[in-house]
Amino acid sequence: MSKRDYYEVLGVARDASDADLKKAYRRLAMKYHPDRNTGNDEDAEAKFKEAKEAYEILTNASKRAAYDQYGHAGVDPSMGGRRPGGSGGFEDIFGDVFGDIFGGGRRGGPQRAQRGSDLQYNLELTLEEAVFGTEVKITVPTMVTCSTCSGSGAKKGTSPITCTTCGGAGQVRMQQGFFAVQQTCPQCRGKGRMITDPCPDCYGQGRKQEKKTLSVKVPAGVDTGDRIRLANEGEAGEQGAPSGDLYVQMHVKPHDIFTREDNDLYCEMPISIATAALGGEIEVPTLDGKLRLKIPAETQTGKSFRMRGKGVKPVRGGMTGDLLCRVNVETPVKLSNKQKELLREFDNSIQQGGEHHSPQNTSWTDRMKKFFDDLKA
Repeated sequence: MSKRDYYEVLGVARDASDADLKKAYRRLAMKYHPDRNTGNDEDAEAKFKEAKEAYEILTNASKRAAYDQYGHAGVDPSMGGRRPGGSGGFEDIFGDVFGDIFGGGRRGGPQRAQRGSDLQYNLELTLEEAVFGTEVKITVPTMVTCSTCSGSGAKKGTSPITCTTCGGAGQVRMQQGFFAVQQTCPQCRGKGRMITDPCPDCYGQGRKQEKKTLSVKVPAGVDTGDRIRLANEGEAGEQGAPSGDLYVQMHVKPHDIFTREDNDLYCEMPISIATAALGGEIEVPTLDGKLRLKIPAETQTGKSFRMRGKGVKPVRGGMTGDLLCRVNVETPVKLSNKQKELLREFDNSIQQGGEHHSPQNTSWTDRMKKFFDDLKA
C-alpha cells in the first residue's frame, strides 16, 4: 500500500513553517495518542505512527528538501542515499554493476569501521514536568563498547593484524580472461584487518548489547514533538568507530484539568446559577497554586477569563503564556420539592420581566416567529 503524502498526513501546506508543522503534529498526537485510544484501536495507532513519521521527516531540513524534490523515494533508506534522476543516480548504479568488472569502481583502500546507529527514546512527561522542567533517568538497550577489549575486538594482550588475503587493501582482484574482477575481500569483509584471536566477551565485534542508564535534563517549556539530542549516546560503532547519537522525543500525557495550545493553558470551571446571575468569587487551579477569580454579575455560560502569565514559558525564551478559564453555568439536579417550587416562582417572575431579564430568549423568540412567518408567506 502506497504511503500518503506527508503534508497531507499533517494537513498542512507545502510551505508550512516549523511552527505550523509542530502545531499540526501536536493536534494529531493528542487525538491518536495511545493514552487516548485504549484497547485495540489499530487504526488510531497506525495514524499516530504515520503522523510521527511525517513530522520527523518534514522538521529535518535536509530530509524535507529531499522529500520535496523526490517524494518518498528521496527519504527511503532502502535507496541507499541515492536520488532518482540526480547526478549520482546513474553513476552509482553504473559503478555498482560494471565498476568491478572493468577494474574501476570504488577503490581507495579498506572500508572504515561503521559509525554506530542513532537511537530514539520516547519519553512520556506529565504536563507539570513539561512546563517546569525535570531530570529523569532512562534505561536504553543499546550496543556499547566492549570494556574487555576497549572496542578493538581482539583478545586482551593481542591486536588485529593486516589481512593476509588482501594485504590491507580491503579488496581483492581476480583475472578472468579479458576481465579483471574486483570485489570486497571475503576474509576481512573490506576492513583490511583481521582478528586472529577474538575477544571472548564480544566475539570480535568490539561492542556488545547492554542496558545503559542515562540522566536526561528536560528544560522547562517543552512540548510534544520536541527532541533532546544526547551526542555519542547512541549505539557504539564497530571496532572503535564513533558512537551514534540518542534522540529523546517528548510526549506530554493528557492532563485531568488543563489542555495546552502553544504557550497558553485552558481549563473549564462550573459555576452555580446564583453566582452567574449575582456575581461572586470562585477558586481556580493553576499549575503553581490556587487563585481567586471574580465572576461579574450576569455572566453567561461559555464566558472565558484570562489570567495573564499563568500559562507556559516557551522553552526557547519569550513571553509566558496565559491561563484561560471558561465558565459553565451548572444546572442544579436532585432538587427537593421546596426547591422546585421556589424555582418555579422565580421562573414566573423572570418571565414577567420579558426582555428586561432574558434578552437572549426574547431575541431568539422573535427570530423564530419571523422564520415561521416567512415560511407561510
